[in-house]
Amino acid sequence: MKKTLLLIWRIIRNKYVAATLIFLLFYIFLGENNVLVTHRLQREVSELKKEAKLIEKGIEQDSIAAVSLIDNPEAIETYGREHYYMKRQNEDIFIVKE
Repeated sequence: MKKTLLLIWRIIRNKYVAATLIFLLFYIFLGENNVLVTHRLQREVSELKKEAKLIEKGIEQDSIAAVSLIDNPEAIETYGREHYYMKRQNEDIFIVKE
């Protein structure tokens, strides 16, 4: 045990090995762009990419709905009735909320 510790101390005492170890410790834990910050940022980027995909799907669905509203007058009436509570003459509307 003592021989291995002595051997490790001799290796670490070398100025090149010591400088390399200090550099690695600084890079991994203490630097501005250390490994921990980089990992956190990569996780955040992946979450934002997932959110962007969801938004793109929503845009695609909305564009399909917009095209159907332009082409179909019955769809316009249905949309107006559902979203703006529009009604025909002599017609009553009852809104039930849970």
